[in-house]
Amino acid sequence: MLDELLGRAELKRRIEELEEENHHLERRAAAEEERRADAVTARQEAEERVNRLEDRIAELDDRVDRLQDDGDEDVDFRGTETLRGARLDEILDRLGSFETGPEGALTAMVDGDSLPEAVEDAFGERAALVRRAAPCLIYTDDADLVSAALSPPRPPEAFCEWGESLRVDESWFRPTGRFAFAVARADLFALGEYDGRQRLEERGFESDVKEKHSKGGFSQARFERIRDGQIAEHVEKCREAIEDSDAETTILVGDREVVRELRDAVDATATSDAGGSPEEALEEGFRDFWTTRLSLV
Repeated sequence: MLDELLGRAELKRRIEELEEENHHLERRAAAEEERRADAVTARQEAEERVNRLEDRIAELDDRVDRLQDDGDEDVDFRGTETLRGARLDEILDRLGSFETGPEGALTAMVDGDSLPEAVEDAFGERAALVRRAAPCLIYTDDADLVSAALSPPRPPEAFCEWGESLRVDESWFRPTGRFAFAVARADLFALGEYDGRQRLEERGFESDVKEKHSKGGFSQARFERIRDGQIAEHVEKCREAIEDSDAETTILVGDREVVRELRDAVDATATSDAGGSPEEALEEGFRDFWTTRLSLV
């Protein structure tokens, strides 16, 4: 009764209405934040899939090119194989032991944009396969006993030469001499000092980088700013670790984006999905890098 007389009853009703409205808005805001978190998580998972599929896309591009070229439908590789370890040694030994008469063996490093005339003449209609395999080393002879393309991890500069034997340089295919080999991901770094295949020492570290945006908590924009900052700090630590190495040659593999940021600090790069601990990533990345693709032309 007193509340009615003093007008407080109306104010209390209004307060209750406003509190209900505020609670409704809070529920809407929470739902919106949850949707944003889900969207961030979905985007990150999609980006991970994209990274895995990009390499596969590159492998399929040559098939598309072949289908678009009316003259190449009936031309295909006689076989393909990924070489490493003992199998790689076996193939290189066979190529290295091949001998002919003077100017009977052709070795060429081609980039695919334009083939040397000698390669065009030697392969004829199969030159289209050479372009598909490029960049690669080409091996053949004047009797067509050998006809192969190899894509080594450390290819030389372009050249084309006839000789009595095929040119097989061990440093194109195998680890030789002293060098540093590193693996860098957005949250991990590992570096080993090597003499050939023998690892002399290693060091590495992992950084605390947020992987996925959780539901609730801070906003998507703030999450991305924090994560980008963490990755940038990690990349700088990787750069410092590379620069601390006194190796004359450094090879780096890992996440595409991280490798791109560090490309200017090393001598050779490649993408790699090497995972696990720093030591495990180093072993897997090293094994993956020192592989050669063989295509029988």
